[in-house]
Amino acid sequence: MIRRLADLPPTRGTPGWLLQLGYTTARLFKQNGLQNHAAATAFYFLLSATPLLLLLSYALQLLGQVAENSMPATILMAALYEQMQLESLTALGFIPRQAQLTAGGVGLVTLLLSSRGLVNTMQGAFRIIFPDQNKRNLVVSWVLPLIILPVLFLLMGVAALAQVTLSFLAQNDFIGTGNAQVLQALNSLFGFAMVWALLFTAYWRLPRQHPRARVAAVFALGAIVSLALLLILFSAFFKLENYLSLYGALGGVVFVLIGAYFAFLLLYLWAQALYAYGKADITALEKLFLGGSGEGANKLEGYVFADSHRLLEKYGQVHPAGHTLIEEGDNSRTAYFLYAGRAVVYKTTDGGRRRLGDLNEGQLFGEMAYLLNETRTASVVADTEITVLALPPQIMEELMRHSAPLSRRIIDILCQRLERMNLANPG
Repeated sequence: MIRRLADLPPTRGTPGWLLQLGYTTARLFKQNGLQNHAAATAFYFLLSATPLLLLLSYALQLLGQVAENSMPATILMAALYEQMQLESLTALGFIPRQAQLTAGGVGLVTLLLSSRGLVNTMQGAFRIIFPDQNKRNLVVSWVLPLIILPVLFLLMGVAALAQVTLSFLAQNDFIGTGNAQVLQALNSLFGFAMVWALLFTAYWRLPRQHPRARVAAVFALGAIVSLALLLILFSAFFKLENYLSLYGALGGVVFVLIGAYFAFLLLYLWAQALYAYGKADITALEKLFLGGSGEGANKLEGYVFADSHRLLEKYGQVHPAGHTLIEEGDNSRTAYFLYAGRAVVYKTTDGGRRRLGDLNEGQLFGEMAYLLNETRTASVVADTEITVLALPPQIMEELMRHSAPLSRRIIDILCQRLERMNLANPG
């Protein structure tokens, strides 16, 4: 009779799992060199921002012409200059004072090209974070980058425009302070939701093997909260004036580049955490099976993955002495890891049932049927009460793909068992 381990007393529980997730995320983040990808993405972001400022200058000229005969346009233009400090940006050289239609066209072309570079850089980072051998559709890989960034900046521009306009109207008591504050809060909530939706879409759809939507939504929420905290810290400790005094005219460029770098660093960190979350069981099983002797093993890793309670709850089974766990000739494909106890391997021969050997704690067995796609070649019987982890074929498949050291160990064990079976059946 199978007894599962869902009623085990808790050890380190959730804190232990979070520690494993954090450790795996940090290790993979460093291993994949995502800080370099964040720097490249920030560079393309800066290239995209430059033509946007040119287009903004052209739009302001058109707005100035409309404002000559329109009060709402006049209010909007005053709000933009006051809230976004456009006059200061113009004086610093970020926004040109005159922009012709041809320059606006050049800015649009540059924006489309830099948009493609930015999106391709992000896709490249996601291919490293979520490794997959499949290639993307050619049309999607070329068309999507040309439209996604302009649309993104347009949506963010509308939200920012509404925010600065409401702030201007509130300061000048056009609609009342209370009404303006309510509208500002709603607009901020809309901006928050819009950015969250973009992050959710990226975390959910960019990986070729899409994670569950609910999980991607949670990690997108964590990313946007982290970005909000980054914005608060950045505004508190980093001042544009300091960069201008240090780097001169390039100070603003350096300021934007550093801010974008930290922002994309956070986005990739949360994406890596999302991947690590999806591989949490696989990583923990790998460390358990290798027993701390795998490549790169250290004391910290041994401590982080010492808690097996979650794996036992999910995959654990307890069998009494005498229970036949695997029957020779059976078509099952489940593999087992002997966590506690002792078992005996038997094989039926012409002379009767023959004992091939013992299985002790820490051994993986039953994987031959999965690897060779054949029926069971021997029987396994519990010699004492045993605790095992029952692993379905899909888990074994992921383990073999995920861990080269474990794959080598399994192949080595498989070769040894085949050799013993040949010796047991010399004919």
